[in-house]
Amino acid sequence: MRDRLHRLALRLYRRLPRKGRRWVVRGIAPKYTVGAMCLIARDDGALLLVRLAYRNHWGVPGGLLARGEDPADAAHREALEEIGVEVELLGEPAVVVEPAPQRIDIVYRARLTDAGATPVPSSPEIAEVAWFAPDQLPELQAELTSALMAMSRASHAPMAPLLHTVEPGRPTAEIERLGYG
Repeated sequence: MRDRLHRLALRLYRRLPRKGRRWVVRGIAPKYTVGAMCLIARDDGALLLVRLAYRNHWGVPGGLLARGEDPADAAHREALEEIGVEVELLGEPAVVVEPAPQRIDIVYRARLTDAGATPVPSSPEIAEVAWFAPDQLPELQAELTSALMAMSRASHAPMAPLLHTVEPGRPTAEIERLGYG
C-alpha cells in the first residue's frame, strides 16, 4: 500500500509545473545555509585569519550567500566587506557539508590581488586581522578546521577525467559511447 501511494505521489509530482515542483521540494527537503569562505595565503605560506567580534577563535573572511548569489561572487564580496581587500580565487573550491548545523561551506583558496595591500577590519563583525605561519596557528573556529581538512583532501585527490558535455535529449547509445551510460 505504501509503495502504491509513493508511486501515485510521484506521478502527481511529475504533472506539476516547474514552480510547483520547486515549492514541494523546498517544503519537504532539509534546509541548509550556504556560505563561502576564502583561505587567503601569502607566497611564504602564511594564512590570513580574522577574529570575529562575537566569537573567541580565529576564522577566515566569509559569510552566507545572498539569495541567488554565485558562491565565487560571495567570496569576493565577503573579503572586501570584512577586510577591505580584493582577492583572486585560485582553482576549484572544496565543499564542506555539516549535517548537524545544516550548513554548507564553499571554500576557496585565494590570494590578495594587490600583494602590497594591508587587510584591516572593515566591518563591525571583525575585531582583528593577522597573518599566521602554518606552524603557528591560533585556536581556530570549527568551520575553519573543517575547511582546512576539506581543502587538504581536495589538493591530494587524484584529478578526475573531464566529463564531456552531454546535451539533454541525447540518445542513450551516444551517452553510452561517451562512457557515461
